[in-house]
Amino acid sequence: MAIAENLVLAGNEVRGMKLLIIDDEPAITETLEAKFRREGFTTFAADSAEEGMRLFRRIKPDLVILDIMLPGRSGCDFLRSVRKEHSTPVIFVSAPEA
Repeated sequence: MAIAENLVLAGNEVRGMKLLIIDDEPAITETLEAKFRREGFTTFAADSAEEGMRLFRRIKPDLVILDIMLPGRSGCDFLRSVRKEHSTPVIFVSAPEA
């Protein structure tokens, strides 16, 4: 998980940063949450774009990790909605279909 490691190298700046993970695969979400919590992030998770948007508006995260393929609205749709009002950094993730 080089992203978290690189952010940690910048000092304790990540401690307490709010990270929103939006992914419909529980195993991926749990892995990301565990890694980023160990690095000092406060994590929040959603399994759909709709739930992610509700959480986004409530917690105002510092960073979002977003799956492209989500049930209902796609990750791209989520990002379009967010970009209308916010410039929060977003990292897209995706896994090949089985």
